[in-house]
Amino acid sequence: MLRLLVIIQFMRLLKIVLSASVFFAISFTSAFAEVYSYGKDNTVIGVIKTHKVNGNESLIEIARNYNIGYNEIVDANPKLDPFLPGSNSTVNIPTMWILPDVAAYDGIVINITEMRLYYFFKQKKTALVRTFPIGIGDEGNDTPVGNFKIIEKIVNPAWHVPESIKRERPELPNVVPPGPQNPLGTHALRLSLGSYLIHGTNRPWAVGRRVTHGCIRLYPEDIPMLFQMVPNGTKVTIVRQPVKVGVKGDSVYIEVHRDDTEKDINYFNEAVELLRKKGLLKKINTEELYHAVREKSGIPVKISGFKIELPQNIFAENFLREGRITFSAVIQRPF
Repeated sequence: MLRLLVIIQFMRLLKIVLSASVFFAISFTSAFAEVYSYGKDNTVIGVIKTHKVNGNESLIEIARNYNIGYNEIVDANPKLDPFLPGSNSTVNIPTMWILPDVAAYDGIVINITEMRLYYFFKQKKTALVRTFPIGIGDEGNDTPVGNFKIIEKIVNPAWHVPESIKRERPELPNVVPPGPQNPLGTHALRLSLGSYLIHGTNRPWAVGRRVTHGCIRLYPEDIPMLFQMVPNGTKVTIVRQPVKVGVKGDSVYIEVHRDDTEKDINYFNEAVELLRKKGLLKKINTEELYHAVREKSGIPVKISGFKIELPQNIFAENFLREGRITFSAVIQRPF
């Protein structure tokens, strides 16, 4: 009898050890592969990290090491010089994101404002997402928004120089063959819209910047991963969302990005409308909401709590114009 009890206890212990081993293996694998799970009550992924500058490291180098774009690391560290942040300086690494607000998490979703691509997929019925920083079209060559799909996958693409670029740079040949001088990099995904591509780059510093002629660029090390995961026919949704709202358990988060192309945008109204749409207005801390809208750090900020009750009427324009908290002036519209 005693021997049987010992065997039973041993089997229970073995089960616990094996379960823990599987858990930690999955956790470390997911963290290393930058694959995140999400759900209805969890639309905030990743964690904020910090980095100590080593010698003459620039923010551009640090951003690439953490797989974030130039825009993200600069917005998260407004007091640091992007090129000479200073040895031993502490750098905020914004590796935390709120998922874009779309009808369905299916295939590729690109948020132009934050310059980031999300790829949604399922593995054994588990909803997963992987995310990459991108470079986008500059002013006058804006990356289009809308619903598209992947219609062709190309390895080592040749670059057929468009006439518009030839007029700007007549020294270019008609076709640039694959290789280190090819701006398309090693892989390309063709969208169902003219000549627009999701591709690599021979200029990694362009990721997190508006420097392309409308195409979407990924780091050279990222594009092969995306290329391998994405099948032909994959849905591609491109949106422009400077304000995102998400939840993580009982907590509400907001993420605000500057969008210089939208001159008339009212960030506060955008935030309130999203919170209203998701039924989250009653959960927020007004002071934290104001601070997040004012800072526009591009980092998810927790705004839930009951330190200050949200009043029924707020004059948003006055707040945004004066850049400070105020409950005075004319009522714009009730919540």
